[in-house]
Amino acid sequence: MVWDVEGMEFKVVVNDEAQYSIWPAYKTVPDGWKETGKRGLKEDCLANIQEVWTDMRPLSLRQAMGD
Repeated sequence: MVWDVEGMEFKVVVNDEAQYSIWPAYKTVPDGWKETGKRGLKEDCLANIQEVWTDMRPLSLRQAMGD
């Protein structure tokens, strides 16, 4: 499976709800997602997500709660 290929480059993507994920760098980002600018090995991308995605609630919920 492509997600487990050693040395595969990924990019960090985010959707309109401010939810993060990784996506293979060679593939077009799916509709509803945009690139954050971070690329690298899977571990590096996941570490970046852990650093920047500090509130797991969807953006719409945070806004509804007044955050």
